[in-house]
Amino acid sequence: MATTSKASATTKTDPEQTAATTTTDAAKKTSATYGISDEVKGKMSEEINEMLSFAVYNGITINTDVVSLIQNCSVDNLVNAHNMLCKNVAPATPKSIAYTRKLRENTDKKTLFSKLPLVRNLIILSLVFLATFIITGSSEDVNNTSLDLGVMNNHGRSLLLNLAYLSSIAGLGVLFYLLKNVSASVKNGNLVPEDTIYYIALIVLGVISGLIMSEILHFYTKDPESINLFNKSVLALIGGFSSDAIFTVLQGLIDRLKAIFAPSNSQ
Repeated sequence: MATTSKASATTKTDPEQTAATTTTDAAKKTSATYGISDEVKGKMSEEINEMLSFAVYNGITINTDVVSLIQNCSVDNLVNAHNMLCKNVAPATPKSIAYTRKLRENTDKKTLFSKLPLVRNLIILSLVFLATFIITGSSEDVNNTSLDLGVMNNHGRSLLLNLAYLSSIAGLGVLFYLLKNVSASVKNGNLVPEDTIYYIALIVLGVISGLIMSEILHFYTKDPESINLFNKSVLALIGGFSSDAIFTVLQGLIDRLKAIFAPSNSQ
């Protein structure tokens, strides 16, 4: 009988232990779900250290309040220190600083030309557009007369060479802008991996806008005969260099037309 009572007591305590264990696990899950995880805190501390290292290495003045904040590992202090350092190292960001450091660490044995693939690719594209410009510009089919014909009246090999000539000028214009922009980004430490995709799209937009400026948006001063080799080349160069501005202008025109033909229903 005594053995039976002990067994029943043990059986009764098992559900209690199970309930306590379940409650503890639920509390852990709740804290991990609704609170700031240790992984986020560690990432924040890592970014703070990287920004401090970047600021010290580049001689950037740091807010001295950061020192007292990082000594206490509370979430509020880490967030405040992170915000202060982001303002101190701007226009660089924690993401760009980590990306630049990764490039520097992984390319110690590489040549200077291959350390930054984005800059290397832009330089290669610039040489390609420059070679295309020289080859097409020296052709007999590219002249004032053939350019005056435009897309609608020209045809065949002459049309292809003229479009290649204008596209190469537009490409040189957009690459002139991008190389200057990339140089500033490398100097300021705000280069990020997404810039590669952005610059590829901008090159395509630059070539398209250059062709639009030189072939579609003709600025006639007197008559169509006044458009010559120099005028179209300048328009293609400006279109490539200011592709963002051309897109903004066209988008503004579309928005105005939509506002005219589809007015809002506000009363």
